[in-house]
Amino acid sequence: MALEEIRENLSEVDGDIRSYLENTGEYYKLQGFKIGMRSMTSFAKMLMLGSIALLALFMLSCAAAFGIGVWLENTFLGFLFVGLFYGLIGIIFYLFRDMLDRPMLKKFSEYYFD
Repeated sequence: MALEEIRENLSEVDGDIRSYLENTGEYYKLQGFKIGMRSMTSFAKMLMLGSIALLALFMLSCAAAFGIGVWLENTFLGFLFVGLFYGLIGIIFYLFRDMLDRPMLKKFSEYYFD
């Protein structure tokens, strides 16, 4: 009798362990899907907003270059000054690129560990 009860208990424990392992695997698959989808939607949003912002910046840059060119009576100089301005902005971002790492890492870790 006691041996039969032990066998039944071991059988139940084996079934519970298998169920736990299956559920744990499914949980991690779902968690991975959630993180992946959140990353993809964030990337898609950034891509759309970035594209619109880049297009607006391009139009404003052309307008500024033509405006400066009309003011200086030389369109080439207008585009040159706008190009130099963006070159200066690029150099400044390059020099301070390390300051961007911490906020970006913090933001993406919030998505990953949420």
